[in-house]
Amino acid sequence: MMTHRRTILAATTSILASAALPGKPRAEERLPPLAEGLEPLSPPANLPDGVFVSGDGVSHHLSEFKGHGMVVNLWATWCAPCVAEMPSLQALSKALAPQDIAVLPLSSDRGGADTVQAWYAAHGITGLPVLLDPQGALARAFNARGIPTTVIVNTNNQAVARLEGAADWSAPEAQALIRRLASG
Repeated sequence: MMTHRRTILAATTSILASAALPGKPRAEERLPPLAEGLEPLSPPANLPDGVFVSGDGVSHHLSEFKGHGMVVNLWATWCAPCVAEMPSLQALSKALAPQDIAVLPLSSDRGGADTVQAWYAAHGITGLPVLLDPQGALARAFNARGIPTTVIVNTNNQAVARLEGAADWSAPEAQALIRRLASG
């Protein structure tokens, strides 16, 4: 299990090291600041040990990331707000990689890894791993009422905040907030 987590973290770090920050979204795609919708969870909730699948078909558990902060984003390629926030999630991932905080975009696309990979290529997303929640098990475990839904997880494997809807994750204030929340 430890090897799988390291593999995903290493792959994510490798991708991030080569990724360029995306440009600003067009005016009609502007996203609300993170602070407008992020809800702290009090008390923090235990993290479900759900399974997700990496782009190469290997199953992973969220528990493999214990001791690491996480930003778990539930999304799909057909979801307009999800699409709008992906460049800012890519920027967040690049900014947080040195602090060992993983951004895990879990796609619910029924077309699987090929659909997500094609969408990433068409939209210039090079700094995020292809991860899947094909049966929606993690979306159900997190009680997601819709997508995008993002859950911030601290190093103790506790969900400490969540956001339903899209946000601008690339702002320095958002990155600082995520660093603080994910640190445990």
